[in-house]
Amino acid sequence: MGKQDRSFSSGSRKRTSDLRVSRTDPDATSMLLGDGETKLGYQTHYMVDGGKARVILNVLVTPSEVTENRPLLDLLWRTTFRWRLWPHHVTGDAKYGSAENVAAVEKAGIRAYIVLPKHDKRGPLFGKNEFVYATEKDLYICPEGETLRRQGLDYKERSIRYAARPSACNACPLKTRCTKSKKKGRWIRRSFDEEYLERVRGYQDTEPYRKALRKRQVWVEPLFGEAKDWHGSRRFRLRRLEKVNIEALLIAAGQNVKRLLTFGERVPRRPGQVAVLRRPAPNLDKFCGVCRHRNRRFRCTARVFQQPDLF
Repeated sequence: MGKQDRSFSSGSRKRTSDLRVSRTDPDATSMLLGDGETKLGYQTHYMVDGGKARVILNVLVTPSEVTENRPLLDLLWRTTFRWRLWPHHVTGDAKYGSAENVAAVEKAGIRAYIVLPKHDKRGPLFGKNEFVYATEKDLYICPEGETLRRQGLDYKERSIRYAARPSACNACPLKTRCTKSKKKGRWIRRSFDEEYLERVRGYQDTEPYRKALRKRQVWVEPLFGEAKDWHGSRRFRLRRLEKVNIEALLIAAGQNVKRLLTFGERVPRRPGQVAVLRRPAPNLDKFCGVCRHRNRRFRCTARVFQQPDLF
């Protein structure tokens, strides 16, 4: 449940978890925070219904070393099977926008309203979007009019390599804006699933795509903040991956119950419904009463069965 697939590798770089293991929680792996600080932790993934009720349909907690795009398909297929539904579209940010995810969702007949990462940006150099692909001839044309022909297949990266002649690039007046290589010409990759990626790029100019992303920011993202600030999801109380998943499921179930209590027609909500969605305030009197009860309980002498033969 959410464990890292050790057979999966993203190159020659070794994982930190392959070299270092936490003594207190071996399943927690190092996580790089925004300020450069590194801590052990997990990542929580929600699959949320797109309606106004914002029902959490599925939850999965993974070690922080698992990239965020990998659990998407497992969560999606599990949700469709468990709740017997088939969504019209799936929305996600750029962290979920891998070619594998986009192709699998589109092949299933579901629209992938997912932000695609801009890996083709090369700083001051021309990006892939500056080159025109000729479908009939299966080649790319650079901004200067030179052709990049097919060179070979890379099954590991699931892509096709296209390259220009080095002599043409060395004589090109735009070489400084295209490539820094002196012995090789400019080359680019085309994914095996480029057809589906182009389809998703076409969605980006449509209003349903933009509307779905706006809804995600307003309806889905606040659920993570609510779980962290109001329900203790910022720091799990339990350890090990299985127990952490159980805790995350309980938190999500509590969030769903709150939505269930407040869901209904567009009428003024009752005071009890409003109180459900408010941040829980600590009740110091009740907490002190619990402490006094526990102290009295532990001071009592233990009772021993006097007639065990009756049992």
